[in-house]
Amino acid sequence: MDNENENEKNLLLHICCAPDASVPVPDLSAEGWSVLGFFYGSNIQPYNEYLKRLEALNVLINYSRIDCKIFEYNPNEWLEKISGLENEPEGGRRCEKCFEVQLEAGACLAKKLGIKNFSTTLTISPHKNVKLINEIGERVSASYGITWQNRIWRKNNGFLRSLRASRELGLYRQNYCGCIFSI
Repeated sequence: MDNENENEKNLLLHICCAPDASVPVPDLSAEGWSVLGFFYGSNIQPYNEYLKRLEALNVLINYSRIDCKIFEYNPNEWLEKISGLENEPEGGRRCEKCFEVQLEAGACLAKKLGIKNFSTTLTISPHKNVKLINEIGERVSASYGITWQNRIWRKNNGFLRSLRASRELGLYRQNYCGCIFSI
């Protein structure tokens, strides 16, 4: 396979948390994708919660043998980006903006690294609007000239598979999405 064809199978995977990545990472690898993880994390608060999730992510990436880029933790920057949406209900416009912030950071990184494909683990959750997430992913990716890989990871028992994988790997499973407003 020449370099051009190899680059077509490179994919940057936005990882919201280790449990949610426990199904997409091996499934994508089994499909022949060369997966590079990307963890944003600035939306996660308080800091000790961020550290628990980062530790679980390290367990998963070591087990899965993938590399992962960790975005610099900067909750104040994230708070600035969602300013004015603090009182929105869970699942509302604040969450939409949060998805956009994370996916834009990922698409920008993919472009910078020359990775042509981008996706997210966010669609494994039964609590998230997968249509909205994929619409944002498509729009943001297109703005960077990246191909969005539209996936709904909760299909085919994806969420249940992630619960099993999390137990098997001893991954920390959080009980809220991540931001201080969702606690």
